[in-house]
Amino acid sequence: MLYIGVDLGTSAVKLLLMEANGVIRKTVSREYPLYFPHPGWSEQNPEDWCAQTMDGLKELLTDCDRQEVAGISFGGQMHGLVILDAEDQVIRPAILWNDGRTLEECEYLNQEIGRDKLSEYTANIAFAGFTAPKLLWLKKHEPENFARIEKIMLPKDYIAYRLSGVHCTDVSDASGMLLFDVKNRCWSKEMLEICGIRKEQMARIFESYEVVGTLLPQAAEELGIPDTVKVIAGAGDNAAAAVGTGTVGDGQCNISLGTSGTIFISSKDFGVDNHNALHAFAHADGHYHLMGCMLSAASCNKWWMDEIIGTKDYAAEQAQIGADQLGENHVYFLPYLMGERSPHNNPNARGTFIGMTMDTTRADMTQAVLEGVAFALRDSLEVAKTLGISITRTKICGGGAKSPLWKTIIANVLNLKVDVIESEEGPGLGGAMLAAVGCGEYASVEEAAGKIIHVVDTIEPDSALAAKYNARYAQFKQIYPACRALFDVIA
Repeated sequence: MLYIGVDLGTSAVKLLLMEANGVIRKTVSREYPLYFPHPGWSEQNPEDWCAQTMDGLKELLTDCDRQEVAGISFGGQMHGLVILDAEDQVIRPAILWNDGRTLEECEYLNQEIGRDKLSEYTANIAFAGFTAPKLLWLKKHEPENFARIEKIMLPKDYIAYRLSGVHCTDVSDASGMLLFDVKNRCWSKEMLEICGIRKEQMARIFESYEVVGTLLPQAAEELGIPDTVKVIAGAGDNAAAAVGTGTVGDGQCNISLGTSGTIFISSKDFGVDNHNALHAFAHADGHYHLMGCMLSAASCNKWWMDEIIGTKDYAAEQAQIGADQLGENHVYFLPYLMGERSPHNNPNARGTFIGMTMDTTRADMTQAVLEGVAFALRDSLEVAKTLGISITRTKICGGGAKSPLWKTIIANVLNLKVDVIESEEGPGLGGAMLAAVGCGEYASVEEAAGKIIHVVDTIEPDSALAAKYNARYAQFKQIYPACRALFDVIA
């Protein structure tokens, strides 16, 4: 049988067709526009998602036996607010995860409602990208639209609704709304009341691998596949990517070096750190995960190379950094070009070089950028350790993971074995795997990961180099506290 994974990203939808054994038959991508109606705002038209998804699915399904398609599932951009009226029509453009209009609402939630209460209700605190602050903003600034809301949905779930007719969401994506009781895997009564929302306005909750329904006849006819094709709930992009890298079960770790950076730790048990520095979310495997999210990771290197140095030859720049220079750099870089989320939760934080002298070279600066991202990822790893979590190895994915040098730096700064997997298709592959589990091809997400995901290389930390980086990290982690007050002034 064949399984489809839909990765609804911020700039494009990526679709993947997978055979039952995990072999990827075909991938297709379709772009759609992003709108910035005011500085700091970020919106999209859900109809663009639907049109491009359907168009991409038609291409994906050419040259295959469409009768073999058994299931479809999703990974998708998290936190976005999609609101429907009584006729299930979209009321206004979706407000996205990277929209920054809700600073006042986050201040209200974190300070007046209180971080302790938010953590008690949802296991998390308010961030500007989360969904609940968006609802409060809408209630204040667009009360006529707020009054029309009959259903509140997340981006990927709107696609699932258009295919199945079911208002659904999954536990991992719901975790990022600040409306969900993560520990008990249900909507938080207290948070709904704070936001002025009725439970009836929320989508029905499913585990990521559960079947929400089957294709609507009109969708099946348009795509030329049976209306018995199952629609499976899917997961938020990071949880879906974790499934696609085999980061499931207890104590598994994945590092993503994309535009943003994440360290994702799966756990059978629920846990929250004392300062809510990490996100505590439900995982797509039926358990939980902790996630540290830094807003600028590979984008720091892109900024340094493209905008500052003025080159596209990243490999040539990194070739100037010899093995003997690792752990010896006296230049440090704080990678907070977009502010920072984990673990500092400070939108005013800024990118900072420190430690330059007259003999500092261009290569030193390049090395500092790569190391700064690694040190910032370690900040989140250190928070996880306070919960008693012991991690010895990690998978790695994302554009930055194509750099052998960066992988070596990551391995030694975090003192972890870094596993490289055979196929890196992220949320799309994770979605297809969840579809296969939902259709009974595999008994569990863990079984699917064990049979489909294969490690092809491992970068081992060197004990002497890891010790050098440990000393460097002790210096790095003093820089942000020393600059924090200044960031507020210059912001």
